[in-house]
Amino acid sequence: MNGSRITAVGLVAAAALWIASGHFMPHETAESRAAIRTDTTEARKLFRVAVMETNEVMHARKLTISGRTEADKRVMVTARTGGVLTELRVKRGTWVKEGDVIAVLSDDARAAQVLQAKALVVQRRAELDAKRRLIATGAMPKLDLVNLEAQLAAAEGALAAAEAERDRGIVLAPWTGVVSDVAVEIGQAAFSFQGRELVQLVALDPMLAVVEVAERKLAGVKVGDDAEVRLVTGVNARGKVRYVAKTASQSTRTYRVEIELPNPDLSIPDGITAEVSLPLAPVTATRVPRSALTIASNGTIGVRAVNQENVVEFLPISVVEDEQSQMWVTGIPDGSRIIVQGQDFVREGQKVDTVAAADTTATVR
Repeated sequence: MNGSRITAVGLVAAAALWIASGHFMPHETAESRAAIRTDTTEARKLFRVAVMETNEVMHARKLTISGRTEADKRVMVTARTGGVLTELRVKRGTWVKEGDVIAVLSDDARAAQVLQAKALVVQRRAELDAKRRLIATGAMPKLDLVNLEAQLAAAEGALAAAEAERDRGIVLAPWTGVVSDVAVEIGQAAFSFQGRELVQLVALDPMLAVVEVAERKLAGVKVGDDAEVRLVTGVNARGKVRYVAKTASQSTRTYRVEIELPNPDLSIPDGITAEVSLPLAPVTATRVPRSALTIASNGTIGVRAVNQENVVEFLPISVVEDEQSQMWVTGIPDGSRIIVQGQDFVREGQKVDTVAAADTTATVR
């Protein structure tokens, strides 16, 4: 019995010591284990994002605008006198050079007036020659010489006017171009033919590419700048800016800009849709993937980046140029690490796990 009692007392004492040890010895061990578990849990909750480091460079910008081609010159050739249209030497599509005959108006009265004026000039000159000898001998006063010279000058002036009126019956091309429309037919006659539209003439070399530039972009466009033009047909051409309007359109608040394009083979038609790329002054910008752009809660466009502690921050940006897969923007400090994958699943102030963009995709660890 004494042995059993001793054993029981020993077991009770051991149990009491084991229970008491939890109050005196293991506090630090329990806290350390809890901290380790907490750190492990937080580490497991970090969101992994892909980042890339950015560099600021000088970027030569381009302003791309849709426009149209337009003939350099366009005019309706009109008759300057009356008569019968006896000849029409052009049709739609005819290529004419400056000075070529387009049409002829016949009127016998104009030819008769020229003959009459010539005869009067011959008469006045003969009278002047005959009486000049008499004046030289003193048989006639010198005052008559002045009158005869004036009469001859008047006759010569009448002849010039008659010849000019005759020449108005021959309609000439004012400059080199293509006939785009014919408004008359041979045989039409009217004494009021003066001012009647005959044909429309357009100049296709050079050709113009015309665009409307917004007022915010106008500051970077200058006369003499090179420009690239791509037609809807796939034809590419290069030219120079020759005109920048100083007055805005009242309806669109845009400014007309003309690019002159060489067109010796007439391969660029009038009125076709064209895409014009105009160079702008280079600016310091950063190239980022289009997919990296996001929108803040207040509607601001920007990118999300991480600082040295891998904490997310938002950087507002301004778009400089939009390419197919890349964007040139300003507002990103040089050397920033922007989030290119997973940026829409994190928020500002959140700590994340970062990897290089080429190594992995954004996942929860």
